[in-house]
Amino acid sequence: MSKVYPDAVAALDGLLFSGMTIMAGGFGLCGIPEHTIGVLRDSGINELTVISNNCGVDDFGLGLLLHNHQIRKMVSSYVGENKEFERQFLSGELQIEFNPQGTLAERIRAGGAGIPAFYTKTGVGTIVAQNKETREFNGQTYVMETGLTADLSIIKAWKGDTLGNLIFRKTARNFNPMMAMAGKVTVAEVEELVQPGELGADAIHTPGIFVQRIFKGTLFEKRIEFRTVREMPVS
Repeated sequence: MSKVYPDAVAALDGLLFSGMTIMAGGFGLCGIPEHTIGVLRDSGINELTVISNNCGVDDFGLGLLLHNHQIRKMVSSYVGENKEFERQFLSGELQIEFNPQGTLAERIRAGGAGIPAFYTKTGVGTIVAQNKETREFNGQTYVMETGLTADLSIIKAWKGDTLGNLIFRKTARNFNPMMAMAGKVTVAEVEELVQPGELGADAIHTPGIFVQRIFKGTLFEKRIEFRTVREMPVS
C-alpha cells in the first residue's frame, strides 16, 4: 500500500477526532508541519491535547489552533512569543503540563521506544517533582517521569522518499525524529519527495517504518519566530 498522499487534507483523512492527542514537531517555528496544522485548524476538531515544545506564535503554527480554542491541554516546555498562549494559561482556559526541555524530549523518545517511565535528576527538589515518585540511586535522588505517546504525530522533514524514509535539515532535526516514533500514526510533510534509493542510507534520520503517510508540501512560509538585528558599524 502506498504511503504517498497528494496533500495534507488527504493525508489526514480518517485520522482526526475531537479529544485526541497530537504530537507536533518543531522548535519555535523551525521545522513545524505548516500545511498539516492548517488542515487541523480547518477541520474544526477540538478538546485536543497537543504535545509540542511550544505553541507557535499568535498567528502562525500551533497558535492557529490556540486562537480557535481547539486545544484543551498543552504538554510543552516553553511559552515563548505567544501572548495568547500566556493569556489562556493565566485565565485558566488552557491546561499546561510544563516540562524541562530535555525531560520533554526524553519522555517522547521513551514513549517511542516502548519505555513507560524513567528516572532523571532534572527537577529534583523543585515544583517539577511535586506529586511524582522519587528514588535514590548511588546516593542521589531521582524523579520518575513517564513516557509520552500520541494518537497522531505530525512532523516536517526536508527530504523524504515514497517509503517514508526522512532527512531533516539542520535545526529542524529537533523534536521531529523522536515524535515520528511515538505516534500511533505518523504523517510527514516534506519539501522534496524522491524515489527509494535516492536518499543515502547513512543519511537517513528517520526510517520509513515509523512513517505511515507522507506528502509533498508547497510554498513553505518558514517564518522566523523572533527576528533580531543589529546596526552595522560605520566605517
